[in-house]
Amino acid sequence: MIKTALAHAVVAVIIQLLLGQLIGYTAAGAVAVAFYTSREITQHEYKLGIHRGWVWGEKLPIKPWEPLVKGWSRDSALDVMAPAIGCAAVAAMPIPTLLG
Repeated sequence: MIKTALAHAVVAVIIQLLLGQLIGYTAAGAVAVAFYTSREITQHEYKLGIHRGWVWGEKLPIKPWEPLVKGWSRDSALDVMAPAIGCAAVAAMPIPTLLG
């Protein structure tokens, strides 16, 4: 849903603004986007595993690269792209840091 993607973007920007005071806004944005990217990849791992008959406690029956290339819908792509766009916009702004 687009509401989910926008909520992810807002949370990512909040993470970026809070963490940006310590490590810089560009690096903080990268951390926030990496969080949502890893979250989507993990969701794809479990969806592929369940589709193939996986049950909890067994090894996932997928190859390591499969969650990166399979199972991406428009919504899951938006869940990564919206935080990336929001964080890129914040990183492009001249925001002074409290520690600088």
